[in-house]
Amino acid sequence: MKEYERKQLLERVEREAATVGASIPDEIDVQGEEIELQTFVFEIKRRDTIPPGERERVEQAKRNLRRERIERLEPIEENEVSYEEGEELADAIIGIDRALNALEQLNAPDLEQEARRQEQADTKRWMNFLKQALGQEDVSSGSRPGV
Repeated sequence: MKEYERKQLLERVEREAATVGASIPDEIDVQGEEIELQTFVFEIKRRDTIPPGERERVEQAKRNLRRERIERLEPIEENEVSYEEGEELADAIIGIDRALNALEQLNAPDLEQEARRQEQADTKRWMNFLKQALGQEDVSSGSRPGV
């Protein structure tokens, strides 16, 4: 493979938006084991949250996918494959990245829920501050004693 082709493939797999429009591979060989990756990801994503019993399985799958990504990237980095083989590896890497993104999003907090939680915490801190500033008065009534 020519140097510019190798750089092109490396840039392609490292591009931020590489997974946009990419599909998760139906099956993938990970650490010598054939995994129905697309089925696994869709099965896990169907749930709102990962059940405690499945969490370790998902974490192990993510570790294995990251390891597999590195192993598939290395031959391109080291220029050990033809351009055609490099293209196949790049496609597989992008598919792995797509699956990883889907699995990582499961752990991302719900932004609306997090914003509500922050707002409630801010309100509570503000109310406590007002109580202290006004001498432990009942600020919720809006009145101060003796006024």
